[in-house]
Amino acid sequence: MTTIIDGSAGITFPSGSNPQAAPSKVLQVVQGTSNTTVSTTSASYVTTGLSASITPLFSSSKILISYFVPSATGASQSQIETTIYRGSTNIALGSFGFCETYSASGGNLQGIHASFYLDSPATTSSTTYTIYFQNPNNGLSVSVMNNNLTGTITLMEIAQ
Repeated sequence: MTTIIDGSAGITFPSGSNPQAAPSKVLQVVQGTSNTTVSTTSASYVTTGLSASITPLFSSSKILISYFVPSATGASQSQIETTIYRGSTNIALGSFGFCETYSASGGNLQGIHASFYLDSPATTSSTTYTIYFQNPNNGLSVSVMNNNLTGTITLMEIAQ
């Protein structure tokens, strides 16, 4: 019986046909960027256009998602809330991310939304994660990635 060591998949032991990975190790890292300005007045989540896809090596792996989204408000009492979608599902379930762009006196405030989320997609199929945003004060304009600022999303597969 032969033990096979494959740098891209891990170790396959003689008693099984599936490669094994060391727990808590980062298996792969994927990053996506965007500098396209997106604006909304909606109190419903809309896409920022910032996304990345990853194909997990193991269905037991977790995906650590981190993101950085530059944002701006242009009106009194505007807010921005961000969340993460896996495909078409909001996995962060509601207001997630840092809501720092509130102004009682008006004016154009600029800020950054940055956060982490650990997901368990339970698949080895390609999975896309996208950052969405909303303005809970419907009718007021907010934007992300304005002035050619770049947002980033980073996905890390963590072996379990």
